[in-house]
Amino acid sequence: MFLSLKYSKKEVILMRQYHILEPIYDENSKILILGSFPSVKSREKMMYYSHPQNRFWKVMSNLFDEIILDKKEFLLKHNIALWDVIESCDIEGSSDSSIKNIKVNDIKMIVDKSKVVNIFVLGKKAMSLYNKYVLSNLNMNAILLSSTSPANANKSLNDLILEYKIILEYLNK
Repeated sequence: MFLSLKYSKKEVILMRQYHILEPIYDENSKILILGSFPSVKSREKMMYYSHPQNRFWKVMSNLFDEIILDKKEFLLKHNIALWDVIESCDIEGSSDSSIKNIKVNDIKMIVDKSKVVNIFVLGKKAMSLYNKYVLSNLNMNAILLSSTSPANANKSLNDLILEYKIILEYLNK
């Protein structure tokens, strides 16, 4: 008698992805907010944090008590630069945990061309990447903020707004 066991093994295909979104900043930017790498939705819509369940723009809208019509204009008006640590990587979908073979963005370029003196990093993955690949070149410690991703469901919108209020303190220095 032969026993046949059938199983399915999930095949993980990591695809090389390139950061196609330009950094948002100008010479007046005072703080820089860094994520890890744009999600699939953000790459499709050509704007950061575009997944409908990502709470980044809701947090910003609440922080500044302002309806955001033009995201880039909003950031520049408030002297906020926005980019990601990673320039290219192998990634499965939008999963930070799958990221491999990283090439980092030139974060120093933004700092050199602006008034950025404080950096905020969104999520633990972005922070570990920043510390590993950017910190020694830039010599600026970053402040960790919780991810606004739908994957970070343990933080409510109100929790995130309270946590992100520190941004206002640094902008008002």
